[in-house]
Amino acid sequence: MSESSGQAPGQDAPLVHVTNVTKRFVVERDLFGRPTREVRAVDDVSLDIEKGETLGLVGESGCGKSTLGRVILRLLEPSAGQIQFEGRDIAHLGERELRPLRRRMQIVFQDPYSSLNPRMTVRATLAEALRIHGLVKSGSEEEQRVASLLERVGLRPEHMRRYPHEFSGGQRQRIGIARALAVEPSFIVADEPISALDVSIQAQVVNLLGDLQDELGLSYLFIAHDLSVVEFISDRVAVMYLGRVVEIARSEDLYGHPRHPYTQALLASAPVPDPSRRREHPPLKGDVPSPLDPPAGCTFHPRCPLAEPGLCDKSVPPLVQLGVKHQVACWKAS
Repeated sequence: MSESSGQAPGQDAPLVHVTNVTKRFVVERDLFGRPTREVRAVDDVSLDIEKGETLGLVGESGCGKSTLGRVILRLLEPSAGQIQFEGRDIAHLGERELRPLRRRMQIVFQDPYSSLNPRMTVRATLAEALRIHGLVKSGSEEEQRVASLLERVGLRPEHMRRYPHEFSGGQRQRIGIARALAVEPSFIVADEPISALDVSIQAQVVNLLGDLQDELGLSYLFIAHDLSVVEFISDRVAVMYLGRVVEIARSEDLYGHPRHPYTQALLASAPVPDPSRRREHPPLKGDVPSPLDPPAGCTFHPRCPLAEPGLCDKSVPPLVQLGVKHQVACWKAS
């Protein structure tokens, strides 16, 4: 959606620049507390997010999408790699140095029912961040800011006196979006923000995010499993499989001409309005391997129709440029 935001991707340095980021979770330790078994939830990921751009992030459940989003925001600590935000490496900053930057990076959580404190009114929820970052000087200013935020997301100012249980799921997610906007961020991770909502409400929330991007020049990492929504809202799309990014391309290129066998199968597996419509590629088969024991080489090779023994099961393919802003990690892609 960056064409309408007034900032074309690529004009300046990326807002977010992720280089070789890995996140490991220890699942077993020996008697001395030393790690003996780990899961690589995110494995050597590199990507950029431009100013004013929406980068969609898709993949099957458990592939590491949400973990990557939280690592970029430093809600989870990276095990390795660099994360540059607004030109500054934040991967190794201490909490005191990181705190001023946190207001520029926010998150909208997946579940609007559990992400709001049931004991806090909407005003208290939105005003908390304003007070922490010193953005208001008086109670009257605070009330004005909260009222303005609610109006911006399509709610009424008098809603600030209510508690979360008095709202529908769509309204709660609007409150979550208002909370993210309260501190005037430039970058928002939208972590499956519509998956817990009714279909009739999903379009409203997606359109709201698009309108806010146009108005405020926001950049999004939009994490979702609904491929049609990602196609609609994203400028570019990154596809993850078992912790690794296997393809990144402009939305129209990825949906019109996917190059990685996993992307092709993922798109072929998506439901279509006409069941008789011919599919160009076979749908995805089999299950994702356990991240505790991933396959050697390309982790997709056990499910891949193009896998070549001795190559795909031995070596991990790097993410290489195959077209204009189109990167693919596959030995057989062309």
